[in-house]
Amino acid sequence: MTLLHWAILSPFIYALFIPLVHKCFKNLHMGWFILPLPIVLFCYLLNMIPITSANKTLVEEVNWIPSLNIDFTVNLDGLSLLFSLLITGIGALVLLYSTFYLDKKKEKLNLFYFYLLLFMGAMLGIVLSDNLIVLYTFWEITSLSSFLLIGYWNEREKSRNGALKSMIITVFGGLSLLGGIILLYLLTGSFEIQEIIVYIRQQDVHSHPFFLLSMFCLLLGAFTKSAQFPFHIWLPDAMEAPTPVSAYLHSATMVKAGIYLIARLTPIYAQSAYWLWTIAVVGIITLLYGSFFAVKQTDLKGILAYSTISQLGLIMSLLGLGAANFHFHLENDYYTIATAASLFHLVNHATFKGSLFMMAGIVDHETGTRDIRKLGGLMTFMPITFSIAIIGAFSMAGLPPFNGFLSKEMFFTAMVTIKEFDLFQFGTWGVLFPILAWIASVFTFIYSMMLVFKVFAGKYKPEQLPNKPHEAPIGMLISPLILVSLVIVIGLFPNILSNTILSPAVAAVYGDVPSYDLHIYHWHGFNIEFFMTIGVFVLGVLLSLTFTKWKNIYRMFPYSINTLYDFLIEKGKVWAKQLTNRYMVGSIRTYLFYIFTFLVAITGYTLLTKNGVNFHGKNLAQIGLYEIVLSLVLIGATISILFTKSRLTSIILLGAVGYSVSLFFVIFRAPDLALTQLVIETVSVALFLLCFYHLPRNARKKESIGFKMNNAIISVLVGITFSIIAISSYNTKLFDSISSYYIENTYKKAAGENMVNVILVDFRGFDTLFEIAVLTIAAIGIYTMIKLRLGGHNSENK
Repeated sequence: MTLLHWAILSPFIYALFIPLVHKCFKNLHMGWFILPLPIVLFCYLLNMIPITSANKTLVEEVNWIPSLNIDFTVNLDGLSLLFSLLITGIGALVLLYSTFYLDKKKEKLNLFYFYLLLFMGAMLGIVLSDNLIVLYTFWEITSLSSFLLIGYWNEREKSRNGALKSMIITVFGGLSLLGGIILLYLLTGSFEIQEIIVYIRQQDVHSHPFFLLSMFCLLLGAFTKSAQFPFHIWLPDAMEAPTPVSAYLHSATMVKAGIYLIARLTPIYAQSAYWLWTIAVVGIITLLYGSFFAVKQTDLKGILAYSTISQLGLIMSLLGLGAANFHFHLENDYYTIATAASLFHLVNHATFKGSLFMMAGIVDHETGTRDIRKLGGLMTFMPITFSIAIIGAFSMAGLPPFNGFLSKEMFFTAMVTIKEFDLFQFGTWGVLFPILAWIASVFTFIYSMMLVFKVFAGKYKPEQLPNKPHEAPIGMLISPLILVSLVIVIGLFPNILSNTILSPAVAAVYGDVPSYDLHIYHWHGFNIEFFMTIGVFVLGVLLSLTFTKWKNIYRMFPYSINTLYDFLIEKGKVWAKQLTNRYMVGSIRTYLFYIFTFLVAITGYTLLTKNGVNFHGKNLAQIGLYEIVLSLVLIGATISILFTKSRLTSIILLGAVGYSVSLFFVIFRAPDLALTQLVIETVSVALFLLCFYHLPRNARKKESIGFKMNNAIISVLVGITFSIIAISSYNTKLFDSISSYYIENTYKKAAGENMVNVILVDFRGFDTLFEIAVLTIAAIGIYTMIKLRLGGHNSENK
């Protein structure tokens, strides 16, 4: 195990100590115990910058399941380092913020931080793993930990529903991701991403049917995790989680997992035009949809949720355009500007959106509400929070001199330069990309202004506020202040990231690019992008001031995908209940009828279609008088059980069936089996008599002729089917019998003379042990139920 492996596993190991620390130090806020871990990890990863900035890759491998080609391979390059720094850096700030935000007396902080560490470790595992199966394992841990964090306040119905929705959608995408991984393995013979990239470059597999199928399966997994249209509906409901969770999972880390996956797999699939078009189109639609409906929201976190959807769409569309390099093999900077813009905006989004989520949490914490219709005039009461809001919101709106302005300008440049690509020429549908990008930027400007001026400007409404507003404590302000400071610093000095963080990440996305010299400027002259920015500002201000006059446009959209989801969930419950009531009738006989019918149908179909019926009498022994007599007795006793009306008679006849079978064992020279059968039948008859003694008198229901006929038919079919299977199995010898092995080795290896006992105790020792364990568990369960039943009766009698 290397240090990188321990970096991934350390949050999981650290989480194991939380219960002990919580029990021993009850007065300690658990956040102070957790905080050092992400700080140490962040500092460790910072030391890796010289390695990645030199365009080197650090690969460490630990064997996990070699027989299945699954190794715990860690791959640290520019792309994985960028995401790892975000996970640990933003994680440290969120933990510091949560230490002051969450009350240790009111909250179960041990559970909260346990879930948070699970998530942090899983995200590090995703971005550092080179093996797709290991990546998928961590991928599903993020879905599970996200579910637990969103539903942290489980006493609230909205929290439970939001957690369930996120689980359903992201796990659905995760299963699709697993299918894509398996198809990719069948296509290339490897789970290692770097090996797959090499194989794809050497072999022409683009015409293989698994290529496109695996691509769309993987894209589905990425889109669901990164809240792309139409799978975005889980993200707004996830805002029911505590604000630190929203700031960490839903702005900086979890929702970026899908973006990381697409960036990492770009060298594999980008030769296909379907990859470019799908990502670019889904991204631009998500950008426009999220920004348009963010303006409609009245909840602070609701606005931020839809703005996150919009910003994720922006990054996704840039990745789609950036992948065009692989398709066209361009020799200029057109192909890199889009990818560089996507990664740059990824960093910028984490800074300004993290600070805005924390700002929303502060407003909610200090005023008691997040409804912007009740808020207003808070700048005089909360001047520091107002400063945080204005810097974060102006950066998100793309205004200078903040970092969001720079990545937004690069976004416009990428959209304008798509004319260089044949697939995206202005004479085709590609002309819509810059148009939709510009429209979405206008709505982004509007909701950014709403976050500031609807909350901190305007009329103060103290009568509508549950709490009297005041500035947050300094501890709660440190983290957002650090983030907005980064917004300013990166905005003024963007090239501190360009060749240290961003260029290696761009090179890692393309794989075969040795280096990329990136320089970010504030001024590019009077070009199309400049006039697009001016247009966004002018129209954005105009629409913001006249919002009350055109807001009724949202009434044109009474239904949404969320409405469809709710309908399917509600109807699904009704349909499931109706279906369940049809077969869960409380009758064991009915359940057995279903089971045997299905068994006969599947087994019979297989025997007939696979030519499995094989019957001849060459290997059969002679049938004597004793076998005939015992068979008649066994058949007669079995049929008599069906017609007897007495329980005592049924038990005796059932015992006769068992004793007849034991006599067969005697005739066939199997005394051990005969003795075992005799003991079991004796004990069974005695237990039956004991149990039936306590049952009420037998009141048989009159059963219809049709019901009896159905039972008779299925019983005969089961008997015939299994008889055919037994005879066919006996007459079909595909391998040598294992009995010779037992004959030769029973005494030699097990030092036993009784072959049956040796097989049960030695050769099949674990099987027998597990059977005993199952019987023990069943016995404990039966004993517990009997005790509870008797205890209940005693309490009632008292």
